[in-house]
Amino acid sequence: MKLVHAAYEPGGAGPHPTIIAMHGWGSNALDLIGLAPYIAAGRFLVLCPQGPLDVSIGAVNGYGWYQLRPGSPPDEAAMAEAVGRMTAFIDDAATRYPIDTKRLVILGFSQGGVMAYNIAMRDPARFAALVALSTWFPDGLAELTNDRAALERMPTLVQHGRADEAIEIGRARKSVERIRALDIPVVYHEYDCGHEITVDMLEDLTKFLNEKVPGSGTQ
Repeated sequence: MKLVHAAYEPGGAGPHPTIIAMHGWGSNALDLIGLAPYIAAGRFLVLCPQGPLDVSIGAVNGYGWYQLRPGSPPDEAAMAEAVGRMTAFIDDAATRYPIDTKRLVILGFSQGGVMAYNIAMRDPARFAALVALSTWFPDGLAELTNDRAALERMPTLVQHGRADEAIEIGRARKSVERIRALDIPVVYHEYDCGHEITVDMLEDLTKFLNEKVPGSGTQ
């Protein structure tokens, strides 16, 4: 597998319901993996790949999925290249890990959420659910899919903090409008928090997964 990644495997032989979780700008593969035991009581296999782009933020080094351009939309070619890397990662993961490919969830936080939207829009039939945390749905994504029927079967959870200082709440609300216009079944929650993932968000995420991903709830 060409991307550095962290993995959490639940007990048992599998195949397991699986979450592919992508971090935000300037973070790394370890950023989200600590949440895995608290999502649906640790029943999901969780894979957290690391973005291939080196990012320097002051004294801290991290990673990103594509170069950010403040005040401008993402570069489409750079994003397409990043999506290609992630698609190859998912393909490789399906052969290396005990993944139940019928219960595969794509999740992203911040820039990772933009990636999750891109990947899901290109191949919605591949995913049992989409989760977008503290992120936005860029212009033009609706044109990436040729499978509207699959979009209408892909449950989607969007979570955002009302005090998000990095991606203001209006962008999340606009994103939900675009998602609903595609007839994607979306659940949207706002929280009294900033650019972060809170306990309340994890509880709502667990409820969503238990309800929407077949067989992922308590047996």
